Amino acid sequence: MTTPPTSARRMVDISGEEALYLLEGSKQGRLVYEQRDAITITIRPASHVLEYGRLIVRTPVPAAAFSARVTVTYHVDQINPATGTGWAVTASGLAEVITNEDEAAHYRRILPGWAHGPHDTLLRIHPQAVTGYRFAHAARAAGGAGRSAPR
Repeated sequence: MTTPPTSARRMVDISGEEALYLLEGSKQGRLVYEQRDAITITIRPASHVLEYGRLIVRTPVPAAAFSARVTVTYHVDQINPATGTGWAVTASGLAEVITNEDEAAHYRRILPGWAHGPHDTLLRIHPQAVTGYRFAHAARAAGGAGRSAPR
C-alpha cells in the first residue's frame, strides 16, 4: 500500500492589520538583536503585550545590551507540527529599556519572566515594520491538473 503524497504547502502574505491582531492575541515570542561587543545575532525567549501601538517585551537579556536605542526584531509564530499550518509575525523597530519604576512594576506584574535580577529586562519597541504570513496547504482543484487553492 502506498501513502498518498502530502499536499503542497503555501505561504500567504497577510495584511499589517491582521499581523498586529495575531501578535496582540499571542503571549510569547522571540527577541532578536545584535550583540555589539560580540558582533553576533542573539535570540531570546520573551513575553509581550501590545499597548497603544507599542510592543512591551520582557526578556532574559541584560539591560546593558540595550545601552542606547537599538533596532530589534520580535518574532511570534504558531505552527501546528503535524500539519505545518499556522502563522508567523515579525515586528521590527527601535527599542528602549523601560526605566520608569512604576511602569516597570506594572509590566512585571502582567508579563511573566524567565529570570530575575540583571537578566530581566523590559523593552518598549516602536514597531516600524510588521509583516506576517499564514501557512496553509494547497488543495488540488476538482478535476484540475495541478491547480491549487488555499484551504
